[in-house]
This record gives sequence, structure tokens and C-alpha cells, in this order.
Amino acid sequence: MHLSELTHPNQLHGLSIYQLQQIARQIREKHLQTVATIGGHLGPGLGVVELTLALYQTLDLDRDKVIWDVGHQAYPHKLVTGRYANFDTLRQKDGIAGYLKRGESKFDHFGAGHASTSISAGLGMALARDAKGENFKVVSVIGDGALTGGMALEAINHAGHLPKTNLLVVLNDNEMSISPNVGAIPRYLNKMRLSPPVQFLTDNLEEQFKNMPFSPELSRLKEGMKRLAVPKVGAVFEELGFTYMGPIDGHNLEELIATFKQAHQHPGPVLVHVATVKGKGYAIAENDQVGYHAQTPFNLATGKVNPSSKPKPPSYSKVFGETLSTIAENDPRVIGITAAMATGTGLDIFQKRVPKQYVDVGIAEQHAITLAAGLACEGMRPVATIYSTFLQRAFDQIIHDVCIQNLPVFFCLDRAGIVGSDGPTHQGMYDIAYLRLIPNMVLMAPKDEAELQRMIVTGINHTSGPIAMRYPRGNGYGVPLMEEGWEELPIGKGEILRQGDDLLLLGYGSMVYPSMQVAEILSEHGIEATVINARFAKPLDTELILPLAEKIGRVVTLEEGCLPGGFGSAVVEALMDADITVPVKRIGVPDILVDHATPDESKAALGLTPPQMAEQILKLFSRQPSVVSV
Repeated sequence: MHLSELTHPNQLHGLSIYQLQQIARQIREKHLQTVATIGGHLGPGLGVVELTLALYQTLDLDRDKVIWDVGHQAYPHKLVTGRYANFDTLRQKDGIAGYLKRGESKFDHFGAGHASTSISAGLGMALARDAKGENFKVVSVIGDGALTGGMALEAINHAGHLPKTNLLVVLNDNEMSISPNVGAIPRYLNKMRLSPPVQFLTDNLEEQFKNMPFSPELSRLKEGMKRLAVPKVGAVFEELGFTYMGPIDGHNLEELIATFKQAHQHPGPVLVHVATVKGKGYAIAENDQVGYHAQTPFNLATGKVNPSSKPKPPSYSKVFGETLSTIAENDPRVIGITAAMATGTGLDIFQKRVPKQYVDVGIAEQHAITLAAGLACEGMRPVATIYSTFLQRAFDQIIHDVCIQNLPVFFCLDRAGIVGSDGPTHQGMYDIAYLRLIPNMVLMAPKDEAELQRMIVTGINHTSGPIAMRYPRGNGYGVPLMEEGWEELPIGKGEILRQGDDLLLLGYGSMVYPSMQVAEILSEHGIEATVINARFAKPLDTELILPLAEKIGRVVTLEEGCLPGGFGSAVVEALMDADITVPVKRIGVPDILVDHATPDESKAALGLTPPQMAEQILKLFSRQPSVVSV
């Protein structure tokens, strides 16, 4: 059978080991060719090819449910569930999603872009199954990186308390999240990987005791001997109420199939520990597991990224990492905190230059924020550097542990705004709205990478309470940067970039330069706009904005974030509170989910390109009688 003929995972039933190995080879070839051509997540999926095939051969996927954590490793799942033919549309506009998506396939039982959710979701499905008197298997696949997330541990704690609830957890242990894992749990798992498989010991004990007469003393002896046979990590899961199996070779189909069949026969919660290699089958990815977690298009033969036609300015993340590192080298109070995203946030630079001031907490955003609060209590300057979408996970900690206590934690929100091909789970749409509503919080956003440098200094020097800075994914504008000597900005003060009497344009963060482009287009139609770089969404520069709004009489706000509760809403509220009644047009992301596409495609679809925004304003002007005719 060729992979292209596989339209339903149940077609794997009855295939020989040799046939499965051939399909595994074809999955890797298709996976590599696709990601090399259009980009995407590489290493995670390559590592679970055999795991996927073996698991699916032991299940009836018309009935049974498999929940994949995050979705990074679910490309093989997509290829064997009817999506081979259009797999080359992966992460493209109107194409296959890079993560699991319930609306895309009946085999995607739970959508996820954030880690550590699969055990909770699987347990919920298992409880619903039992409540309805149904009979199907539920399998949650989770990586060892996601196991560092507190939510996964909460779910394990709950599941282990339900001995009559059948649930299989498959631990895909490749010693990595995006970067190498940190913490006590991965360290114990690593010890386990280095131990010989032990399931045969416990099975042998079961067989020896099976025919012996039962007594309480014998039962205790049996359990005690079993504990001796299970190394520390296995014993931990056993004590939590799981039947533990493993570790097993995640690339040995025979061993995987036999173990999964055995696991399905055990009542109650079962954990199968599978040791895999991230990037398996592509030596370049195996040797650089961090760099090849995800890739832009690259040359498959060399592994090198396809060269750009022209050099690009540095990314915001790189400027952030370099600037923060320079400051930290001269200030030992500055502590850089990441939640397993050092490379993506630029803190890998910080880690190399000031390793003693660097903290990686693993996939544990809630812990990261309360840890930062504790550091702030003792006079340190914690800089919590987390993607906008992932900081959502720590919303209660932001309120309860930081803002209520008014602690000087500096939140740096990378990937704010439209992020592109990762889709709705990763769009940084909501940070303005979810942070603006919290007392004591200061919100700022730079117009370019040079202003980012000044805001980093501002954030570190702001000691009277919490402060947050959002900045976009991708490259800056190429403006001149300073190596040191940056000045901080006065809190709550914007700047006028352009003067005009017909319209007031208020741009925030990544929409400031587009605001200037909009103003130029409007000028060609006889409309002269004043453009303000707001800098701060909270506190707003009302001393600057309100008099100009009242004088000019027409206001347009521009932001790369959700309109409900966003920057434009803050401006409208300020105008209303001051009893200034002027027409206001808010331009931003409407109350919809933004699907996967390139950022430029998403902006065009949302009407957020400068020509589109100028056209919206011109239409608005044409409906107002006292405007300059266009």
C-alpha cells in the first residue's frame, strides 16, 4: 500500500511490520518534502511516525479517540487520516492547519495550540463516555516537554484518583520541548530512558503470583516486590494511580504494537512511556533538534535555509535579546525569564551572555509569573518574556500575584498581533484588552526597533508597579540602533509625527508606520491628518490626545489587535469621560478568529493594509457633509 492510498487510519489494520515500515518511510519523505518547500514544524512529527502507526493499528478510529497534545507532532496523524492529497497546503491560507482542528477532520478530536491540555481533555471524554454508557478507547498523547506544564500534572493527579476510568496516556519522551527540557521531571525521565525496559519484570511477577492463594499479606508482598521492579519514575506514576509501562523504543514497531495491545487490556488509567528521537530519519534535524523544531523553507540536501534575495533588518526578538543582555551585564538585578521559548523570544542571546541571570521554567507560564512576582518582592528586576498568546495562560497570576500587590514585574510580549501560519491559537490579538482592564498595569508598544530599545529601559526602570510591552513578530524597519545609552520614555506620553487639520490618526505600536502611510494617501485626496504615535495604551496621553480630538473633530484609531476592549476602545472611553463627542473610527481586528495565512494575507483579508485603511476613511469622509470633497 502507498501512503497516497491511505484515506482512513483503519486501513492500517492487518498490515505487516514490513508494510508499516514502508509507510513510515513514505510519511517521512512527504513530511520532509513539504516542510522543506513551504515551512512548518519538522522535528516533532518525524519523531512519532512509528508511534502513530503502531497506536493506530491497535485502535478502531471509527470509535476510539486520540487526543494529541499541542499538535506539533501530529503531521503523521494528518497524513494517515485522509489529508495526504492536499498536505502541500499545510499552514497556507485556506489549507490544512498546522495544529489539530476539530472542523478540519473527524479524527481531530480536540484542537490545541497550547501545551499540556491532552490529558485533561482525554479524561473529560472518558468520563463522558462512562456517563453515557458507551464503550470506546481514549488515548492522550503528550510530550515530556508538555508534562512540565502544571495542567498536565493536575490531570494526572485527577485521573489517578479514578481507578475505574479507562484512559491511556502515551508519554512521547524525546527529552525536548522546543529547546532542551528543564526541571526535575525531565531529569527523572532521562534517568528512566537510560534504564533497561522493566515491564517484563512486573509482568513476570504478575504471572508468578497469579495462581497463588490470595491473602492480604501476599497482596502487600506482591505490591512491594513490584515497586522494587519499577525504577523511580515508574514508581511515581504507579503511586499516582497509573499502571506504568516502559520505557519502550519509540521506533520499534513490533515493541510498540505489542505494548499498546497490552495497555488496552489494562483497566483504569495506564501510562506508556515511549522513548523517541526528535527529528528521527533526517540526520541534520537529529543533530540540531532546537534549530529544526520548526523551519522556514530550506534545502533538503544541505539543511540550509533558502537565502533571501536581500538582507533584512534584525528581528524585534533579536534586538530585544541583544538590548536586554547589554543592560543585564551592567545590572545584576535584571533576571530574564522564559517559559521554554528562549530561541523564539531572543532570550537565547541573554542565556549565552548572562547565564546566571537567566531562568527557564519549562512550559509553565503561571509559575513563571508568580516566580517573577517573588523576585520583584526581593528587589530584583524580573523580565517575563512570553509570547502574547501564551501569557493568556497566566491571567490570574497577573491579576492576583502581580497587579493586586503592585509589584514591578516587566512583561515583554513577543509575537503580539497577527503572527501568520500558526493560526488562531497563536495570534497575539487579545493582550491589549486583557491587560488594559487590570488596575496598576502600564501598557506600551514601540513603533519600531529603536523605540523598542528605549521601552526596554523604561520597563526596567519603572519600579512603581507592573508594566507590559507588546511587539510584533518579524523584522524591524531597519532604523538606526544604539548599542547603549538609551533614554527611558516618560510614562503615558505620546508624540506627534505629522501635523494636519482634517483628521486625527492615533496609531499604536506596529500600526504607527502604517498610519503615516495612510496619512500620505489621504493627503493625495486633499485630507491632511495629524498622526500621533500613542506609545502607551495605558495610561493614555490624554493631555495630548483630547485637545487635538476636540479641535480637529474627527478621530481614527489604528491597532493590530482585537477591537473589543482594545486601544481604540480606550480612546473612545477617554473621549466619553471628558464629554468630547466627536466621530471616531476604530480600525483593527474585528470580533472574529484569524485563521492561518501569511501576515500580509491576513492583513489584506481584514482590510488592514494602508490603502485599504485609507479607503475606509475616505468612505467615512464622503458621508460627512462638512468634509473636504474627494
